[in-house]
Amino acid sequence: MKLTPDITEYINRSVLCWLATVSAENIPNVSPKEIFNYYGADKIIIANIASPQTIRNIKQNENVCISFIDILVQKGFQLKGKARIIEKTNSDFLEMEKTLSKMTRGKFPFSSITEITIEQTKPIIAPKYILYPETTEKEQIESAKKAYGF
Repeated sequence: MKLTPDITEYINRSVLCWLATVSAENIPNVSPKEIFNYYGADKIIIANIASPQTIRNIKQNENVCISFIDILVQKGFQLKGKARIIEKTNSDFLEMEKTLSKMTRGKFPFSSITEITIEQTKPIIAPKYILYPETTEKEQIESAKKAYGF
């Protein structure tokens, strides 16, 4: 499934994403990821900085869910797909590393990358937009700024 311009825009606007995995024992794990980006038409890549449980889980079960939002607008996306761990020995690693290294500025070393091929997408929107359809993004931003102390 191809990533839409809306999805890539929200990736660019998001500070963190949350990656959900499941162990071989069916124990869920959700881990925040700071260094992530889209890659090609249907992939998300994430730098594996301090994620031993995530890596273990993906090696046992490739099914994952990733979510990200713009915290002020309170909209984003939930994506589901198949993940694989890209090691430095993989021919794709260097190209992916270039994309992610620009984001780390050398401050966060990583020795592998999680690559997710997207199969399903679903928008995430704050309940206020549903309960009060007249809510504008500008109003939501002002409300979020007050709530977060900006």
